[in-house]
Amino acid sequence: MKTLLITGGAGFIGSHVVRLFVNKYPEYKILNLDKLTYAGNLANLKDIEGKPNYEFIKGDIVDSGFIQKLFETCQFDGVIHLAAESHVDRSISNPLEFVMTNVVGTVNLLNAAKHIWKDGFDGKRFYHISTDEVYGSLGEKGLFTEETPYDPHSPYSAAKASSDHFVRAYHDTYGLPVVISNCSNNYGSFQFPEKLIPLFINNIKNNKPLPVYGKGENVRDWLWVDDHANAIDVIFNKGKLGETYNIGGFNEWTNIDLIRLMCRKMDKKLGRETGESEKLITYVKDRAGHDLRYAIDSSKLKDELGWEPSLQFEEGLEKTIDWYLANTNWLENVTSGDYQKYYEGMYNKK
Repeated sequence: MKTLLITGGAGFIGSHVVRLFVNKYPEYKILNLDKLTYAGNLANLKDIEGKPNYEFIKGDIVDSGFIQKLFETCQFDGVIHLAAESHVDRSISNPLEFVMTNVVGTVNLLNAAKHIWKDGFDGKRFYHISTDEVYGSLGEKGLFTEETPYDPHSPYSAAKASSDHFVRAYHDTYGLPVVISNCSNNYGSFQFPEKLIPLFINNIKNNKPLPVYGKGENVRDWLWVDDHANAIDVIFNKGKLGETYNIGGFNEWTNIDLIRLMCRKMDKKLGRETGESEKLITYVKDRAGHDLRYAIDSSKLKDELGWEPSLQFEEGLEKTIDWYLANTNWLENVTSGDYQKYYEGMYNKK
């Protein structure tokens, strides 16, 4: 039996990855490590919390002593590292928090893996999940490839770029068996509603303003979260050590076009007149260091490992809107903060 550590497994992307691995690999022991900050929600994993091959541990990757002890106790065969501070606006107001979690936390995990695997790296793997934001901003043409030079513009992307460099350095210096992936914007169920799509679904539903940075001309490549989880599975099991793989959805949308599409779909689902929700759009001052365009070239992942996205964006967006409208209790618990009580109820029964 392999024992795998998934960090950040109570978050948006992490919970989808944990669920996939727990259900697909019953012969693996999956340990989910999460600090349960504002974005970590154990209610995301209610459907698997009783599985015999699943265990949750609350902890902080910044605590090096805790991480070392955890690795010594559990003797992990593999690590899938998703834990990160990820919201750009929060990084602008508190950059040091992003340095500690994204950089120091990653180095703590690397050190623990290097120590516990000191007798041999055979069969071991450290998989670091990163973002396309480390590449900076594209013009109107071109795509990010695995060879694109790093050019981060926000404290968030700078911290993630630094963590990527440390992962590669541990491979080159110590021979640590690593793989890295850089993904585009994710969307889907269980996403914390400060991110664009769930935020705007909730605001449209409740007739609240839809704040759009600048003129809404920023372009993003959108990746359905379940497709991302499947890509992570493929890369973890088949990716070449020392390599980087870009994961994208081949779905570029300007923010304003995406928001107008959401408004049309929500008008139809809520029984409103077409154009009613668009009246909620409010243009606000652009964010500092706001990159104009991201777009991922995933051809390496497709050509070498056979992965490609399963859904086109409009179909995935339809599924996503339907999920949030059908799971209003989840959304209300998150927006009210009540979801944070779930851990106390589940894990503090003693």
